[in-house]
Formats: sequence, structure tokens, C-alpha cells
Amino acid sequence: MPANPLTLAHWRRTVATLYAAVREGADRDPAAAAATFRAARDRLFTDHPESPIPPAHRAAWPGVAWYPYDPAWRVVGTVKREPGGPPLEILLAADGAARCARFAAVEFVVAGHAGSLPLYWFEGYGGGLWLPFTDATSGATTYGGGRYLYDTIKGADLGADDGRVVLDFNFAYNPSCAYDERWSCPLAPAANRLPFAVTAGERTPPLAV
Repeated sequence: MPANPLTLAHWRRTVATLYAAVREGADRDPAAAAATFRAARDRLFTDHPESPIPPAHRAAWPGVAWYPYDPAWRVVGTVKREPGGPPLEILLAADGAARCARFAAVEFVVAGHAGSLPLYWFEGYGGGLWLPFTDATSGATTYGGGRYLYDTIKGADLGADDGRVVLDFNFAYNPSCAYDERWSCPLAPAANRLPFAVTAGERTPPLAV
């Protein structure tokens, strides 16, 4: 159980509301939706008790480091269902093994690159869609453990149905463990590596923690 389940519930509800606003506004003006989202994320990281930024660093924290918004990195991918296989087990220091099933792949062409990423479903009560990735920037200008596009357990949902998934790499974000080692996060599996550089979304955190 988290130290304060009520503040965690508020964090998740706030994040889900931010993503709902993105889904509503992105078709009209995705760059403006991204700017609003980024400003709100900075406020959360600075002020919220569930922020991944260590409390001692929050007052001087300069904000999330992002690549500039580039519409070339926003596409709609095609979901290809796959036969069910054995669940993937990811060991987490605080929580034991997290189990997720690869159930599909999303195929896309973005910024001149063809790509395909496995889609996962976290097992357990309620479940959740998860789409992590690493790319040629990982460990250089972005977090080495990879970034997330979807984590619906946490409310991170850009828009998906049975046949299509919105992939806006401008919203690719670091897991909490990129900011502080006290967090335990599932990292992108080897199958979710893109061979090209995704110069969009969150960059390496500005604080060494």
C-alpha cells in the first residue's frame, strides 16, 4: 500500500483528467494541447505530494526537459492482434513480479520511419494497457530505461480502440524511477526497442538523483 492512498488517487485522477483534455483538444491543435499538458505536468511535479521529484529538490527543480513539439511525431498506428503467449514477468524491487501479456503489436510510420511496437496488458484486478519503448536516444539524450506512451493504470491514455492507437511521441514520458531510485518501475522489454532516434517527448531528467 502507498504511504497515502488518497494522495495517490488524486494524482491518478489529475493525470487522467489531463489526458482527457489532450484527447479532446489534440485534433484541433495538438501543439497547444501539448503545451497545456506540459505546463500542468510541471505544476504536478513541483507541488503534488506524489511527485517523483525528491522533496528536497522541488524548490529548485527547473521543470521537465522536453524536445520541442513536432507534429511529424504524431500518427495513428494500426493494431494487429497476436496469439496469446506466456505472460511477461517484470521484477520490481518493492512489488515483486508484475505480469503483463503481449496481446498485439501496433504498426506505424512516423517522421519517415516505419516501426512496430508490442502492446501489453497488465494482468491482475482491472488490468491496464501498457506501451513502453526504447530507441536510439535511450541512454544518451533520454532516459536509458525507456519511456512510456501508454499506461492506462495511471491514466496515461492518448486514445485507442480495437483497431487503432494514437501514437504521439511528443507525449513520451519518463517513468518515475528516472527521477528518483526510490520508485520501482517496469522498464521497456527488449522487444520494444525502436532502431531509430525518437527526438520527441521527455528528455533526460534535469536533476541527477
